[in-house]
This record gives sequence, C-alpha cells and structure tokens, in this order.
Amino acid sequence: MVARRILLVGGDEFRAAGRDMDRSILALTGKAAPRAAIIPTAAALENPQRAAANGVRHFTALGATAYSVAVIERADAEDAGLASQVGGAGLIYFTGGSPEHLRAVLAGSLLLDAVTAAYGAGAIWAGSSAGAMVLGEGMRRPASGSALAPALNIVPGIMVLPHHEGSDPAAVAAQRAARGEAGLTGLGIDGGTGALLDANGAAVLGSGSVTVYRGRGWERYAAGDVIPNLTVDGPGPAS
Repeated sequence: MVARRILLVGGDEFRAAGRDMDRSILALTGKAAPRAAIIPTAAALENPQRAAANGVRHFTALGATAYSVAVIERADAEDAGLASQVGGAGLIYFTGGSPEHLRAVLAGSLLLDAVTAAYGAGAIWAGSSAGAMVLGEGMRRPASGSALAPALNIVPGIMVLPHHEGSDPAAVAAQRAARGEAGLTGLGIDGGTGALLDANGAAVLGSGSVTVYRGRGWERYAAGDVIPNLTVDGPGPAS
C-alpha cells in the first residue's frame, strides 16, 4: 500500500529551525536526491519569486533536486504544463502567505488534481502557515476579521493555527469556543515545527511544539511526541 503523508508546518519555512525536520522528511521519500517541488502561490501578494528561491536553495542544500512550480494566479493553476511539473516529485511544498488567495487559486483546479494524484502515489504533501491552513476543513480568514471559512478539506475535521509560539492555550481555547470553532480539532503549530500525519497516526517534528485543541480543552505535544487520535483522514474520538 502506498503511504499517504502530509506535513503541516506552523511557519518560518526554509530556515535553520526546521532544517532537521526537513532533512527527515526528505529521508522518508526513500530517494537519495528526491525531487522537491516548491509552490509559492500563497506568497503571490508578497514576493513569490523570493519565496520559491528560498525553498529551492534550502532543499537543494539538504540534498534534494529542488525546483519551483510557478503557479501564482488561477490561470497558472489551470495550466496543464505547470500542473504536470508535480508529477514524480517526492515532496510537494506550499509556502506561506495568504490562505485566502491560495484557496481561491487551488480549489477545483488542474494543479490541485495533479497534487492530489501525486500525493496518492506517495509524494509527501507539505504546507507551511497558509500552505497548511488550506489543507484543513476550515480556516480563519485574516482579511475578514479572522472569521471561519471553508478550506480544501484534504484533512477533514481540523483547522490549523500557525505561528502558535507565544500563544496562551487557555485563551485560544476560549476564543475558539466563542467563535464556534470547537467542532474542529485545532492544531496550534509553532514556527519551525510540523505535524506529520500518515494513515496510522501523527507525530511532532521540528524545534517547537504542537498544541492540540479538542472541544474546550487542549494538550501540548513536543518534538518526538505522538499526537493521539489523528491521522491524514482526520481526528478520531478524544481518549
């Protein structure tokens, strides 16, 4: 059976704090120089070329054959030639930026179909900050007062709260309840840190921690910890 693996990163991608995590992810591909596709769509409103170049440089230094897939706008995501570039990649990595722009570009696109197919064939699907937020069932919308909005629902039943370092979990739990978010399992992921999900479970990688919010409660997990009742297919019942 082909492994399905998703890496949800809390931000600060392509920096020293996440180097060991990213080296471990490349090793999971089982290839000496895996192809790593860097997709800077979420950074379209900032500097997508720089975001892509940072990713290519970072993963090349770690031994990957890294390259950019220059999908910036919706028309790019419907370009069959660009979509085909994710084929054969061992790692497909979406950078941070605007989650709203990323979702609008990806939803129902040829690129999303191609990434989903590559993921189903064994590629590791990674997203940092906005790139992680869109993979859940719901996400906050910074441009709309942080109101909850649909995400791509690649991992059902979750929402990602990136850049979570320094957050007060008790305050976040109360905020989630007030906003009607408690029905989704929240993953508060620190920068330079990831939650690696597969069909059997989830584990914390990187330099920080992942705070898991279920209902009105929360639990914090450090690097190396297993997160209970969570897989690429979503959360199970709390133990």
